[in-house]
Amino acid sequence: MNVSDGCIGLIKTCEGFRTTPYRCPAGIPTIGYGSTRYADGRAVSLSDPPISEARACDILRTTLKEYENAVTRYVTVPLNQNQFDALVDFAYNAGAQNLRTSTLLRRLNAEDYVGAAQEFGRWIYGGGKVLPGLVRRRKLEKELFLKEA
Repeated sequence: MNVSDGCIGLIKTCEGFRTTPYRCPAGIPTIGYGSTRYADGRAVSLSDPPISEARACDILRTTLKEYENAVTRYVTVPLNQNQFDALVDFAYNAGAQNLRTSTLLRRLNAEDYVGAAQEFGRWIYGGGKVLPGLVRRRKLEKELFLKEA
């Protein structure tokens, strides 16, 4: 399964676009639509030159493959497109490793879809603080996850 345009739109809305490198709330150098790496796998550095929106879109689409693969590998139950998109967005933002070790995934793989959806709301911290942007994002992911295909 691949992400839909809706997933890409969700990521773009939640991440926003920046032409120049910046530190995300977790302190990681980031550029474009929340990318911490370029399409070639090289880490973003704060001294990197600005990028265009077209390049940011290319980076996003290339790096999303990793998160699509992670969701496909870790989830053992059937998913509809909305559930897949919500999980890819979550993994893109929180990290594939965090998805792999999460209670969200354990509940999902136990076929507790509603219980899994409740877990999105636990992932709202950055740097030890509740971040309003993450509260909003997790709400959107949960709603998407629960939405009928």
